[in-house]
Amino acid sequence: MGVKHLQQKGPGSVLDEYISYIRLEKNYSSRTVLEYSNDIQEFLAFLSQEGIADLNDVEYPEARLYITTLYDKGLARKTISRKISSIRSFYKFGNARFGINDNAFRLLHHPKKEERLPAFFYEKELESLFETCEGGDPKSLRNHALLELLYATGIRVSELTSIELGDIDNSLGIVKVMGKGRKERYVPFGSFAQDALESYLEKSRPILMKKKSHQSLFVNLRGDPITDRGVRHVLNAMMEEASIHGKIYPHMIRHSFATHLLSNGADMRTVQELLGHSHLSSTQVYTHITKEHLRKTYMKTHPRA
Repeated sequence: MGVKHLQQKGPGSVLDEYISYIRLEKNYSSRTVLEYSNDIQEFLAFLSQEGIADLNDVEYPEARLYITTLYDKGLARKTISRKISSIRSFYKFGNARFGINDNAFRLLHHPKKEERLPAFFYEKELESLFETCEGGDPKSLRNHALLELLYATGIRVSELTSIELGDIDNSLGIVKVMGKGRKERYVPFGSFAQDALESYLEKSRPILMKKKSHQSLFVNLRGDPITDRGVRHVLNAMMEEASIHGKIYPHMIRHSFATHLLSNGADMRTVQELLGHSHLSSTQVYTHITKEHLRKTYMKTHPRA
């Protein structure tokens, strides 16, 4: 079955049969079908340029050469990985239906994922955030307690919004949180969060609650339990008022918590337990941040760097 024939749109085309297969039998979305179709068409065009007239003639070196051309175009690794998946799926289909040799792409490895280090706040940036909620009104007291508890514990926003009044022991400075997989853990917090929570519970929450009755710790301005979206809105407003440039998302507080602990000498296992990570590898990403921070500080301050 030649490349030229495969590019035809007739009913006997392997390409057409494959597209029908992923659209009708696999029920892929129209967007995915279009992406796969484009990926395969581009690959077939490459084969034509290389003078390869039959899919059976494609071996591992030709597959590697094609991937190299994709890198040369400056495509992201994620995009290249998707293209490999598209072509591999096409070959698998061709092998099952027409006996086409699919070794070349079956043996090809996906490119390693790009490691993106988690974004975090420097301590001065966090101080600017805290300064935005220094007022004594109910909203400021609520925002202050919310930010203090997020930073003091490193808990996820979904964990924060599910905390109930009975989960907080403010005298001992411990909060019970429900993590992923319905796993409970107890996380300590310090005096700053204790003071902020005490002020919120005494002077803010009763006013915000009005006539509402529920056990959620944090509430919105209508007295209802605050949602993940509500927390995001609160943090974005703080960010804007603090004139911190860039995009904020709630997990940045969690990243800051872990990064600052490790930077100040906390051991990895303790941070893992506090974050509620099942695997140490999830926590180890923060060591890359601290190492990078050390490197930048060194390069900036050492006389002979």
